[in-house]
Amino acid sequence: MAAGGAGPSWTPAYVGLGSNLDDPIDQLRRAFDELASLPGCRLVACSRLYRSDPVGRTDQPRFVNAAAGLLTEGTARELLVGLRRIEAAHGRQRGDDRWGPRTLDLDLLAFDRARIDEADLRVPHPEIASRSFVLHPLAEIAPDLQLPGQGTVALLAAACDARGLELVAAT
Repeated sequence: MAAGGAGPSWTPAYVGLGSNLDDPIDQLRRAFDELASLPGCRLVACSRLYRSDPVGRTDQPRFVNAAAGLLTEGTARELLVGLRRIEAAHGRQRGDDRWGPRTLDLDLLAFDRARIDEADLRVPHPEIASRSFVLHPLAEIAPDLQLPGQGTVALLAAACDARGLELVAAT
């Protein structure tokens, strides 16, 4: 409990979701449920689902992407551990193929206004400003989110080329 008995301190965090294997729409819908079940977290917002072209390797199925807004009592590191557990439960195997197909990818996009630069945890996500499949879903749920050193999500989304991005479904 916080000093003075004020209760827990909740930190806003934003997660990007992506999948292109094993029924990607179902993968993301299940992942939203699992995000809502993370200890010390509350799922407060879910974007619609978008289909996007793969980045890096084009010889794979298109992706389905979304964004989620959470409030968490934990640290960014604790949230990352929870995200990796959810990925593993979906059969995600992290390996050398950074751009390859995957059952589920959960990226910690932003953690309040924090800047974190560690080997396996970089916040805000280092490629966020150039990825329409991240920015457009995130702009649905947090348009005024200020990304340190980059501007608001709404402005970044408006400046990002959205070719190849199409709305799939509401969550």
